[in-house]
Amino acid sequence: MQPRVTIIGLGVEDLKAATAFYKEKFGWKLTNASNENISFFQLNGVLLSLYPREKLAEDATVNPAGSGFKGFTLAYNTRTKEEVDEIFADLGNKGVKIVKQPEHVFWGGYSGYVADLDDNLWEIAHNPFLELDADGNAIE
Repeated sequence: MQPRVTIIGLGVEDLKAATAFYKEKFGWKLTNASNENISFFQLNGVLLSLYPREKLAEDATVNPAGSGFKGFTLAYNTRTKEEVDEIFADLGNKGVKIVKQPEHVFWGGYSGYVADLDDNLWEIAHNPFLELDADGNAIE
């Protein structure tokens, strides 16, 4: 099995509202594969999909109940500390839930957290030890 991720799928309570959040707050565009049942956003080499939580749980044959910390975060890395601050200012102005304001962190970077409508956590970070290519992909 190759080390890769093709799609990150998020189960959401309200597909229409969640789709609007990513379009309006993050400024991302739906792909042509999106329809009234599922939303896809092209990231840098990976798709983010939004699908109704109940239906996603049913497909995986698991219980859809769950609350609190989900046990994972999604990360958006920037090239500078200033870019982190700019993104937080923009998202804050758009009413996005700020979970943790950006700050210098123990591992040497600068980061904070925002949440989407389903409380999926997005870390917005500058990692001075992580090089990004022109498309925002991490370079080993």
